[in-house]
Amino acid sequence: MKKIHIFFGLALFLSLCIVFTTPNTSNANTVNELESKIENQNKAIEQLEAEIASYQNQLNTLGTQKNTLSNAVKVLDVEAKKIGTDVKVTQGKISTTDTKLNQLGSSIVSTSRDIENLKLAVAKSIREMHIAEQQSLSEVLLSGTDISDLWHYAASGEAFRSQLRAKTDDLSKTRVALQRNKELVESAKRELLGLQSQLKDQQTLTVRAKNEKDTLLKQTKNQETAYQKLVAEKLALKNQMEDDLRDFESQLSYVLNPNSLPTTGSKTFRWPLDKVRITQYFGKTQAAARLYTTGSHSGVDFGTPTGTPVKALSSGVVVGSGNTDLACKGASYGGWILIRYDNGLSAVFGHLSLVRAKTGQRVLSGDIVAYSGNTGYSTGPHLHVSVWPSDAVNIQTFPTKACRGKSITIPTAARNAYLDPMVYFPK
Repeated sequence: MKKIHIFFGLALFLSLCIVFTTPNTSNANTVNELESKIENQNKAIEQLEAEIASYQNQLNTLGTQKNTLSNAVKVLDVEAKKIGTDVKVTQGKISTTDTKLNQLGSSIVSTSRDIENLKLAVAKSIREMHIAEQQSLSEVLLSGTDISDLWHYAASGEAFRSQLRAKTDDLSKTRVALQRNKELVESAKRELLGLQSQLKDQQTLTVRAKNEKDTLLKQTKNQETAYQKLVAEKLALKNQMEDDLRDFESQLSYVLNPNSLPTTGSKTFRWPLDKVRITQYFGKTQAAARLYTTGSHSGVDFGTPTGTPVKALSSGVVVGSGNTDLACKGASYGGWILIRYDNGLSAVFGHLSLVRAKTGQRVLSGDIVAYSGNTGYSTGPHLHVSVWPSDAVNIQTFPTKACRGKSITIPTAARNAYLDPMVYFPK
């Protein structure tokens, strides 16, 4: 009778294993459908990103041409198309992330069911093994069991234990897979929230892009002479603002301690944009002599279309942000944000179309903090970056002759505190 228990237990265990390992056809079909949907969504996103690259090339070409009203309108038109495509890309990524969440949810349900089946199989097998092993070897011998049956009895028992060990291992591995899937779900949820926030920002930029074109045509009455007059007025404002800032910062003093700075060439910062195209370097360059009254450029400029995500250079805290166009349009940074990084450096992003991060907010390296633009004094859409030691820069307000009776609020520092951002970027 006891021997029957052993064979019964083994048979039961093996039958449970067969049930457990039988593929769930319905679930497999669902997973395959989701994978196919994700693949198609990714292909659509790739096509849209190729379209964005085409717009970028058009903007690069327009940037080399004479600054005319016709070209300015073309730039705004191309940027509006580019932002519209950005919206489609983000919507596609949201859809893909939703599909991934569905796929992970299906996998979690399936894995949880597998775990429960394994637990039942292991528990039942352990009970049957326990019942069978209550019979001692001497009892088996005295029962008149044939010797050949005895060897079969022993072999079956070993196979029984081997299967039990294998399924126990499977249970452990399946639990690890379940935990990993749950972590992936949390990561996908965070990604989804970020994409939804980005979509909202891009929709705002779409409206602003249309308004900017309407404003330009209204200001110039669609006449080239009126546009060139506007360009000349902006240049005069910018030059006066530079003089006012230089006069203000020349009164500030700062003793630079080189030992307090990160090692140059140490890749202290990541790039602020995913695609890097430098249009103006720091310091006294040929272009700086032509563009700035001081003959020197206080930062680095990156050519990029309006609406491009601008990312934190490292981990740090947002010190403040603002928009100089509200006080004196077209004379300074326009939209800006200052971040104090954990490495002892602070940096400002200028000419922004939209600032996302809030004052006091902690940001991580690579977080989207703003979007590039063409605000303030800018001859074309780009991102300006200036860098200082953190103890040298402060957000201050000073009067400007550029716009009589107005004051400008921006990050300021002693002239010797400006650092070359390029020595802290990757090669």
